[in-house]
Amino acid sequence: MPMKLLLSEDVKDLGYTGDVVSVANGYGRNFLLPRRLAVEVTPANLKQIENTKKLRHARELERVKDFRMLAEKIAAIDITLNERVSESDVLYGSVQVKELVGALAKEGIVLEPAMIRLEEPIKTIGVHRVSVRLHPEVETEFKVWVVGIKDHTPVE
Repeated sequence: MPMKLLLSEDVKDLGYTGDVVSVANGYGRNFLLPRRLAVEVTPANLKQIENTKKLRHARELERVKDFRMLAEKIAAIDITLNERVSESDVLYGSVQVKELVGALAKEGIVLEPAMIRLEEPIKTIGVHRVSVRLHPEVETEFKVWVVGIKDHTPVE
């Protein structure tokens, strides 16, 4: 007979915090309850989970607000990268996400590489727009100026 539990954390493929779920006895007793991912369904637990959800929601709104402020900073940035090019102005390599993350870090903006949405590496000189997804609700983009260097001086 299945057991009904109240999820105290989001559980992949099962539900979200505050959901009442029906699970096998063994799964509930041996996995969910010992790891504090779920609790028994009682009025006190329901009230506590609702309070927890409200606090998480407030924290998430604050995070989104912070990400929106960061997005404004990112949108105002233009990055210039000096890359070696052949005589026909073709890059010897390409501009990768790692280089973009490093260039943004020099501007004081620290991002995870997964936040930068580069559909394909940049292989040409000129101006390129790169999009950044900071949060599912917050996206922005910035300009990257790729300048070609034909001599053999060290690239910064």
